[in-house]
Amino acid sequence: MYRIAIAGASSLVGKELSEELASSLLAVSDFVLMDVDDAVGQVAAAADEVSLIQRLEANSFERIDFVFFAGEALTTKKHWQDARRAGASIVDLTYALEGEKDVLIMAPWVAEDLTGGAVDKQLNLNTPAVVPAHPISVMLGLIAARLRAKFELKSIAATVMEPASEYGRAAMDELHQQTVNLLSFQSLPRDQYDAQVAFNLLPELGSAAKVRLKTTELRIRRHYAVITDGLLPQPALQLVQAPVFHGYVLSMLVEIEKSATLDQVKALLAGDHINVVRGDSDAPSNLSAAGQQDILVQVRKDSDAETTGSRFWIWIGADNLKLAALNAIACATELGKFRPSGKVQ
Repeated sequence: MYRIAIAGASSLVGKELSEELASSLLAVSDFVLMDVDDAVGQVAAAADEVSLIQRLEANSFERIDFVFFAGEALTTKKHWQDARRAGASIVDLTYALEGEKDVLIMAPWVAEDLTGGAVDKQLNLNTPAVVPAHPISVMLGLIAARLRAKFELKSIAATVMEPASEYGRAAMDELHQQTVNLLSFQSLPRDQYDAQVAFNLLPELGSAAKVRLKTTELRIRRHYAVITDGLLPQPALQLVQAPVFHGYVLSMLVEIEKSATLDQVKALLAGDHINVVRGDSDAPSNLSAAGQQDILVQVRKDSDAETTGSRFWIWIGADNLKLAALNAIACATELGKFRPSGKVQ
């Protein structure tokens, strides 16, 4: 039994994390919900137990085993050293700590497929913090790792449709308001995107936008390189801001050195965390992926002229918030191997 704090419990990913912890190996723990300003005093649920969100302060981390930072990056920067001094293991979903010394970027699912489950040898109880790898890098790495088990990969390319919820409630609210204003012929709010994203697809946003697609793209590339450790080819990557509130959709093209059948590729991909959708079923979408723990994929050959091929299109749908929460819990579970008993015992 551990004592676990969620700092930023009112955020979108904080709420998703609270829900997923209820069905995880950490579900028997004692949970403390924390946040700043307006969220303090709100009623929320953590692992099926109703709780009040407490104010996040410097002394909030006493007798805490794990801290999930899930709010604003600035809040993480302000309080992570307080949590570290209190002896808590830190899991940072805000990416604020990825440049700090000895902080590890992790994707346990990818490590399991690439190395047979070996965890980063640098990980120990003295690791200052862990940053769960970006969900897109996890998806790309997991699919590539599965294919690598039998085929040499020649190249990978992916176009990623980004949902508004990836950038928090303010981005979702602006997309909603843009949609309403367009239908009523009013001017559009542009504080988050500095562009029209409602009913639109954009590979770049306005120069004054708070949402930074290029920053996200660089993070995905960086995290992918870390979690694959040079064992997989670097992907060609394009991010597109989609006019959807929730859920990822990716179009991924993989090229292998030798020809394979469609059934061979499907069989390699199927397994834990990946659900291969049959060809006669509806293709994965951000709607069908909502609430699903698995990554949904559908595979087809680049050409139907032959029974085998070396290039395959993989259409992917995933719940972005749920995937981020599940990866964070997997990271905490690895950290838990170095904490055989909690401070509350």
